[in-house]
Amino acid sequence: MFDRIEKYQSVDPAVWIHLEPREKVLAAAQKLTGRYSGKPLPPLFGVPFSVKDTIDVAGIVTTAACPQYAYTPTSHALAVQHVLDAGGIFIGKANLDQLATGLSGCRSPYGVPHSVFSEKYISGGSSSGSAVSVGAKLVSFGLATDTAGSGRVPAAFNSIIGFKPTKGTVSARGLVPACRTLDTITVVAPSIPDARKVWQIIAKHDPDDPFSKLPHTLVTWKTDFRGPRLGSFTFAIPPPSALEVCTPKYQDLFARAVQILRSCGGRLTPVDYKTFEIAGDLLYDGALLHERMTCIGLEFLQTKLEDLHPVIKALFGGALANPPSAYDVFRDQALQIDLTRKAQQTFDTLRGGIDVLVVPTTTQHPTVEQMTADPLKLNSRLGTFTHYANVVDMCGVNVPAGMYNDEEGTRLPFGITVLGGAGYDAKVLDIAGVAEEAFKAAFAKG
Repeated sequence: MFDRIEKYQSVDPAVWIHLEPREKVLAAAQKLTGRYSGKPLPPLFGVPFSVKDTIDVAGIVTTAACPQYAYTPTSHALAVQHVLDAGGIFIGKANLDQLATGLSGCRSPYGVPHSVFSEKYISGGSSSGSAVSVGAKLVSFGLATDTAGSGRVPAAFNSIIGFKPTKGTVSARGLVPACRTLDTITVVAPSIPDARKVWQIIAKHDPDDPFSKLPHTLVTWKTDFRGPRLGSFTFAIPPPSALEVCTPKYQDLFARAVQILRSCGGRLTPVDYKTFEIAGDLLYDGALLHERMTCIGLEFLQTKLEDLHPVIKALFGGALANPPSAYDVFRDQALQIDLTRKAQQTFDTLRGGIDVLVVPTTTQHPTVEQMTADPLKLNSRLGTFTHYANVVDMCGVNVPAGMYNDEEGTRLPFGITVLGGAGYDAKVLDIAGVAEEAFKAAFAKG
């Protein structure tokens, strides 16, 4: 594994912010082997993993890709502790968009990771290094985050699984907040079974996390969904008008993915998509942007604004100059609550709802040059189908769903996201698993 990591440094030196020394990792593996000698092995025994550098690992500096923000935690984030207790081997802290702000992967003072498929194309963000570390097979899985699509978009651009659980099912204690009411620790992994296994280990109620959901409030949380195994599930997709934001290539790939889902038991069902569109607009056009700034630290942003990455500086500088009124905040809170209720009703199958909503994970795959030239508008476009999932408390998973060639013949991946209501994580993973196998079979046939 370390041979691969060291070789990949010459391909992309921006994957890691901190990489554990080879000798330290080998010593940790030897210690783990000794601890379980002659005993039953834990579920992640000896499995190497990466950690996004907004998630605390004791004794390792947490930077959030912002040197001015850096601190050294004295304890592990609870999700990291769960993985270590299950036998995981920590390899390093992965790069990200500064302060976990952005979907591009081009906003870090520690370098710009690129897609594992081409140095010309962006890795996606903000969990850029995490997705590349898994996509390049440097580690077996990564702990990342998702506040606006930050785990799903880079997963799509690197052809891996990016699973965003229901908020509060995984403790956020030990996570640098980007937007506390929306933040979710996520899993990036090579396959649905891998992602599910890690999720089942880290998804535990934390009484010390005020956003941790009580297990009894999510009765479907870890219950397997039997529908796909019987060859039947209902799904909806965005209307044609919403899909027009995608490039023609992405529209064609999504249409093909929909046909494959129908061929393996999916029944396409119409829904009122307007709820999701309005919710998506709330993330950066409403008061939630200012909640994000409050979580980062208003005084920090005011005093350190000039030291931030130019794109982050422009985003937060503009927001600082136009603070919302209290009336705006309460209006947006009420709207978010109403939209969340309507969105959750969409997935109530006892009242005619659907099992899942299926969307293109993102709208296109920009080059680093394109993203650098138009960082804010293009970033917003990339989040068209991800933003609302966080605003209305949905769970979702990116699934690789095809490959295509760009104008120069470079092979690039395409992904869809399977989305469900709060607490339907197991259902979403089951249906995504059916999709994953169907897409693999389709790829094998060409």
